[in-house]
Amino acid sequence: MVFDVTMPQLGESVSEGTISKWLVREGDVVEKDAPLVEIATDKADSELPAPYGGRVVEILVKEGAVVAVKAVLCRIDDSDHAGKGVVSAPPASVPSPRVSGVVPAGVVDQPARSATGSALASPTIRREALERDVNLDEVRGSGERGRITKEDVVRASSDGKVEVTLAPSPSSAPTAPRPPSTGAAMLAQAVNQGGGFVPPVPGVGYGAFKVPAYRPNEGDKVIPFTRRRRITADHMTYSKVVSPHVVTVAEVDLHKTSRLRDAHKERYKKEGHALTMLAFVAVATARALRENPQLNARVLDDAMVLLRDINLGVAVDSPEGLVVPVIRRADELGVRGVVRGIDDLAKRARTGKITIDDLSGASFSVTNPGIKGNLFGGAIINQPNAGILRMGEIQKRVVVVDGPDGEDQLAIHPVMYLALSYDHRIVDGVAANSFLWRVTEIIEKGEFEV
Repeated sequence: MVFDVTMPQLGESVSEGTISKWLVREGDVVEKDAPLVEIATDKADSELPAPYGGRVVEILVKEGAVVAVKAVLCRIDDSDHAGKGVVSAPPASVPSPRVSGVVPAGVVDQPARSATGSALASPTIRREALERDVNLDEVRGSGERGRITKEDVVRASSDGKVEVTLAPSPSSAPTAPRPPSTGAAMLAQAVNQGGGFVPPVPGVGYGAFKVPAYRPNEGDKVIPFTRRRRITADHMTYSKVVSPHVVTVAEVDLHKTSRLRDAHKERYKKEGHALTMLAFVAVATARALRENPQLNARVLDDAMVLLRDINLGVAVDSPEGLVVPVIRRADELGVRGVVRGIDDLAKRARTGKITIDDLSGASFSVTNPGIKGNLFGGAIINQPNAGILRMGEIQKRVVVVDGPDGEDQLAIHPVMYLALSYDHRIVDGVAANSFLWRVTEIIEKGEFEV
């Protein structure tokens, strides 16, 4: 019997993946759970094991292709493995018909959606739509399963024949404009109304300014973007466009927490763990998020969600660049639990063993510039979070403290700046300052069980 092998759901927020490399060829016989294909997503890379054994009779997707969850990748005939407990496969996916043109007035025809509810489009197409001010939520794709192609975006931006689900006919009475639901749509609306922000086009220019062409010089070294760098670049650009960033900074006296760390770091070292200042900041952040839930949130089209679980993303370095693995339900962990979580995730990131699930589901993020950091800096929000907290360099400085007799005295204490970047669409200054004030208070009082 011939079974379909489909693209799995590789993480809670992953709706598509890129076929990096086929590990088999048509005609090969594979065993159940043997590596079948390498799949890359915007979270991490992984191998898809064969769900059942048999002969690979057909490979339907080429290397480099971007495919949606549940799309058929290949077909396996288990005739050679009959009676070996082969698991039945789900029925084959039926591709959506290819459709183009304008949806007639009054017809409600919803575009195809990914597993996350967004339009079916690759990151490249999303960038193309952003540059052309096209709202993907209003375009019905002509590709397989309703996927939006570059031609769909170009057509929508060039001749105005956008496949709109709720567009009125020209003879209809004027109605209130539909609120835009994406950053690109909001930018387009501002431009069409004769004002607002006109986005620059990456690599092209802005208004009268044009990016000068690169002219190679002897000794220059051109380094092509890796897939991870391209994803990071797209993510950072998207975040800066859609989220109005506000940065607020607090000065934190680390005297009490540093003494606590010094008293216990050798014990942790003997257990194979590093008791770092990052762990204390992470614990303080998780506790402050529980008390200030406005920062543990995300934005929807026309609403916001206060998230129940505090899943703390902690930025760590990896051979392929910066990644943000997640410590789940961090507010339920003490210092020891957070230390173990950070060590485990950092080790797996350095050895390339980080998984998609490790990188999915952060509700707030903390980043540490490392031992070669600087005074402070405003980090770009890790979407779809509402904020990110960046640690600064730890320096010994003269500070004013209360003496035994109640008079001010000078002392030399380790001091650090914490910079909070927050999304001003859903977080007001009062909530942001209250959160950062609480993080500072916990650290300065050394309120930790080590």
